[in-house]
Amino acid sequence: MSLGGASERSVPATKIEITVSCRNLLDLDTFSKSDPKPRQPGVAGVRTDRGDRQHAQPGLPTQIRPGLFLRGEAKPALRCVQRGLQNQHLQAGLPGTSVPGAGRGDRRPGQPCGAASHGCPRQEVWEHPANCRGAQQLSGHCHHAAVCKQAGQEGLLRQIGSLPCVLQEQRRRFTICHKTEVVKNTLNPVWQPFSIPVRALCNGDYDRTVKIDVYDWDRDGSHDFIGEFTTSYRELSRAQSQFTVYEVLNPRKKCKKKKYVNSGTVTLLSFSVDSEFTFVDYIKGGTQLNFTVAIDFTASNGNPLQPTSLHYMSPYQLSAYALALKAVGEIIQDYDSDKLFPAYGFGAKLPPEGRISHQFPLNNNDEDPNCAGIEGVLESYFQSLRTVQLYGPTYFAPVINQVARAAAKISDGSQYYVLLIITDGVISDMIQTKEAIVSASSLPMSIIIVGVGPAMFEAMEELDGDDVRVSSRGRFAERDIVQFVPFRDYVDRSGNQVLSMARLAKDVLAEIPEQLLSYMRTRDIQPRPPPPANPSPSPAPEQP
Repeated sequence: MSLGGASERSVPATKIEITVSCRNLLDLDTFSKSDPKPRQPGVAGVRTDRGDRQHAQPGLPTQIRPGLFLRGEAKPALRCVQRGLQNQHLQAGLPGTSVPGAGRGDRRPGQPCGAASHGCPRQEVWEHPANCRGAQQLSGHCHHAAVCKQAGQEGLLRQIGSLPCVLQEQRRRFTICHKTEVVKNTLNPVWQPFSIPVRALCNGDYDRTVKIDVYDWDRDGSHDFIGEFTTSYRELSRAQSQFTVYEVLNPRKKCKKKKYVNSGTVTLLSFSVDSEFTFVDYIKGGTQLNFTVAIDFTASNGNPLQPTSLHYMSPYQLSAYALALKAVGEIIQDYDSDKLFPAYGFGAKLPPEGRISHQFPLNNNDEDPNCAGIEGVLESYFQSLRTVQLYGPTYFAPVINQVARAAAKISDGSQYYVLLIITDGVISDMIQTKEAIVSASSLPMSIIIVGVGPAMFEAMEELDGDDVRVSSRGRFAERDIVQFVPFRDYVDRSGNQVLSMARLAKDVLAEIPEQLLSYMRTRDIQPRPPPPANPSPSPAPEQP
């Protein structure tokens, strides 16, 4: 993922989900009802270096039609810092306009639920914390629910389209957790399969009431209520091997008509539960992260003896190379049991004959390039600066292929390789590097590229396949395994190196868990059970 800056402070944080409900909003349209949409324009207490408010746009739904109310539709995931106080500011505004908002409110996540905002009498916002019990590693799939026409039931006679809503009970009220697509011009609609996390469906309470509402869709948004029925996750899970038929009831019609039976039926054709494993599940199961370092020793970095050099060994502070290495390595080393890290350099002339190498061990040991811990890597890096001659050009492919050969030998999910490349400028073997990345994308490995110095890094952005997947000779990378960040965007303006390293590590390592999970999913590798308290020593991993 290409990141342009580090505006958020690297402090412990978590995300919570809230439900936003509005009533009696201001009508700001002239010839029709307004279409309100909630948004989070700013986060109080989190500011940029310029002192202005940092803007964030959480995942929010489209506007709700047609009236000036919004109920249970908006569920933004807000970033909540786990220390100090943090207010969250929410607004209900009109999309595509500069109107400041039809409603607004300020709340801290810990404030009581349902409290009215401090806005004007016609501007009210309520917040409902999700009361989450913890992330559930299950996702439920409710497939092909069908409404069957019942003879003589007038509730379905005018039906031109059906729109069911799945709602979860929350504090004696229901909040929408899923809406299906509309099936038009039929009295026997069959909806497409959909999936929903167990957390969103029942919040971990398998007996919590789940209500399904069925509506007759109208173009103007004033959908007619057909009926409803209730169930629970536990009841749904019993239907995994058989069809289940639910009666759709309309409470008003049931009270008014003595002979009322129902307004139709909904048939659950299939239901399945799939496990979604997390990064922590694999780490608990013994998956090791093998960390490899490759450092740019080309002449464009400048003479290491001069203060202008990016490799300058100042007695007072670490160079950009050393900071990047220390920031990433000190975190990754906790996921490697032996703490032995292969470390290489590229683009230098080696003594005594002056041979140019694009893959030389920093410890000068071709048989065993491992360094003991991050401090050992730093020590070998400083020693290499004193012995080799910075030269060029900048080649990435040799060291990528070296790590890929080691990763190709272990494909059972017990080892995952992370290559950190620290460089200062333009890459000289782009074609070969792309080919190496495409080949490595099918292996258990990720590549982190940290750019140091003032150079422009357009080529590095091209290798980061977030927007356009890397390709070579008509073959695309199987998955995105490269993340590039420019170090200069994470340097603290006050000169605080600890804060700079924390910011860099936070964003550099952000994609590693998902990249590991993507490999495990494509290979259908499940995490192993956690080892016993005193496991026997495991064999050393294959080193690149």
